[in-house]
Amino acid sequence: MSKMFRIVIDGVEYHVEVEELNDGSPEHTVAAPRRTTTPVVPASPAPQAASVPSPETQKTAAAGENAVLAPLQGKVWQVPVKSGDSVRTGDTLVVIEAMKMENEIVAPRDAVVGEIHVKKGDAVKSGDLLVSLK
Repeated sequence: MSKMFRIVIDGVEYHVEVEELNDGSPEHTVAAPRRTTTPVVPASPAPQAASVPSPETQKTAAAGENAVLAPLQGKVWQVPVKSGDSVRTGDTLVVIEAMKMENEIVAPRDAVVGEIHVKKGDAVKSGDLLVSLK
């Protein structure tokens, strides 16, 4: 012998059938609630505004091959050179601390330090202009 029950949970109606088995333990079946859905059509993406180069990007473009850029994001830990210093390939120009590690940014060639664009404690992003060489 089975009995049908109507149960409403959080506004959703369920039809439950409970049947008594020979051994006396109940068995039940739950019918899934009936719902209608509307297909979702993805919206087309909004047009993107043209980007305006930031002042840092403009500085980098102006510096060209004489630019020494930050290869990673971090905090300027040390600047052991000053404007007018002569440096050789491999000399440390700036030390950036990132993830508890000190990363030496070195001179890519023999040159004279032009302008230093950062100071100790500055936060830098990858690609930021650190030093201009002459």
